[in-house]
Amino acid sequence: MKATSMSPRSGQRTATGDAVVFLHGHQLDRNLARAVTAEAAGTFVLVLAITSVAVAAALSRPVAGTPYGSLAVPVAGGLALAIAVATFGHISGAHLNPAVTLGLAVNKRFPWAYAPGYVIAQFAGAIAAAAVTWGLYGNQARSIARLGATIPAAGVSAGRVLAAEAVVTFVLVLVVVAVATDSRVPRGIAAMAIGAALAVAIVISGPVSGAGVNPARAIGPMILAGQFTDWWAYLAAPLAAGLVAVALYDRLLRAGTTPA
Repeated sequence: MKATSMSPRSGQRTATGDAVVFLHGHQLDRNLARAVTAEAAGTFVLVLAITSVAVAAALSRPVAGTPYGSLAVPVAGGLALAIAVATFGHISGAHLNPAVTLGLAVNKRFPWAYAPGYVIAQFAGAIAAAAVTWGLYGNQARSIARLGATIPAAGVSAGRVLAAEAVVTFVLVLVVVAVATDSRVPRGIAAMAIGAALAVAIVISGPVSGAGVNPARAIGPMILAGQFTDWWAYLAAPLAAGLVAVALYDRLLRAGTTPA
């Protein structure tokens, strides 16, 4: 059989046929245990940054001055995601979000056989982060701040939560697929672009839905906090939006050519 040459970020078989390259150029074959561990660790870093800052703000805990304000959460989330992508992208692809994993799997850019391990690792990392937040800030973190679990703003219906979560997750996943799989995009900008996309998503949806943008980040803290308000919306909307974002980029936007 004639060997084929594929882009190292295309998600296809390499010329040797023994490895598959996915987000950020990582190779999954014979590396599943490390990849799953990286997904758990990366999601832990991401969710810990968001929940700990959200809890500190809710409890009005001063940090070298006045307590955190509303903008501290998107800043923390964006920086944490950029750090996690830069640290773990070459190991697991740094999905760190079931919406990314399932969006890629449904669109045949990630093996279904590996998707359950990734999703379980992401939820495990999120739950562990919520537990650490609880331990760091004490029982008030759970009883008052709900461990940073997402919750709709007062008067916001489940339909508006669905809309907000779908829109911002679509934006985030579209950015992820664009900068982490397309060989026309310089690799050096991927981590910061993805982190910035999450920060913008949190700024947009925070006042409406509490900014889940990630089923693991939203539902993981809910499990330990015992608060499940509209949990299904924080699950369904990001997953649907992730599917659409990956399909749009693969079937329409990726077909373009690099300008001269």
